[in-house]
Amino acid sequence: MRLIFMGTPAYSVPALGELIAAGHDIAAVYCQPPRRAGRGQHLRPSPVQEFAESHGLAVRHPESLKSDEEKHAFADLEADLAVVVAYGLILPKAILAAPRLGCINLHASLLPRWRGAAPIQRAIMAGDAVTGVQVMQMEAGLDTGPVLLSETVQIGADDTAGSLHDRLSQIGADMLPRALAALDRGSLGATPQSDEGVTYAEKITADEARIDWARPAREIDWHVRGLSPVPGAWFEVADVNKPGSTQTVRCKALMSAVSEGAGAPGEILLTGDRLVVACGDGAIAFSSLQRAGKGVQAAEEFLRGFPLKPGMRLA
Repeated sequence: MRLIFMGTPAYSVPALGELIAAGHDIAAVYCQPPRRAGRGQHLRPSPVQEFAESHGLAVRHPESLKSDEEKHAFADLEADLAVVVAYGLILPKAILAAPRLGCINLHASLLPRWRGAAPIQRAIMAGDAVTGVQVMQMEAGLDTGPVLLSETVQIGADDTAGSLHDRLSQIGADMLPRALAALDRGSLGATPQSDEGVTYAEKITADEARIDWARPAREIDWHVRGLSPVPGAWFEVADVNKPGSTQTVRCKALMSAVSEGAGAPGEILLTGDRLVVACGDGAIAFSSLQRAGKGVQAAEEFLRGFPLKPGMRLA
């Protein structure tokens, strides 16, 4: 099939790789424009752009698809289908209608649960036991189109957004060639989404990432793992390396598990190879943390350089 691929982050790269390997003709790759990053704030192409260019594919990265010029340029590619995987822009109706078979989207949830921008994080943060990957026929609404192909995935007790991201990315990539082959044969059925059970996966905000110690340990565990590694659930504590100072340090908790113990919310109960903290109900143990300006560390190493003690309170 003659395809347009639309994607931007690392999540999208395996899908593009599988379509290339399956022998599809990639007419063009659309992604977000290069963004400034790093200390020098140099323009850095997206993972999809780098991968596509390394395979000699034509890359386009318009700021918007709303202009008549961009709509005509898209239609002039005369594609059979557009495949969208975490592209990052809303597609106007003219774009959705341009390919012969329309546009399909690879979405990382079991729709209609977690429509929107952050389905992987939200599934873990809500304590979901299962999620999945679905190929969906796109329409004007936000992730509202009929489902063409679906895979269910278990969420483990030690899954983070990072580990689940990588697993779903590869599962979705493996699904796409099968979906396209069935679509080309006309044997791929479309199942409308239910009107019940609709939830929205809003973007994660920095303030939302702060740990609320009054919550039960189980919910804080979901919160921590759902935000790991980016942006990272965080807390503040007095700078123990500056005695007498009123300065606080922001720390991220990147791996957690529910633990035994009780105390005032935010009270440190135990240190050593783990950092155990009391919650509104129960306690939580952190095994991986990151202090502002430092790298990620195992709890034991973190505590050697930043010696928190039992009885201290985290905020």
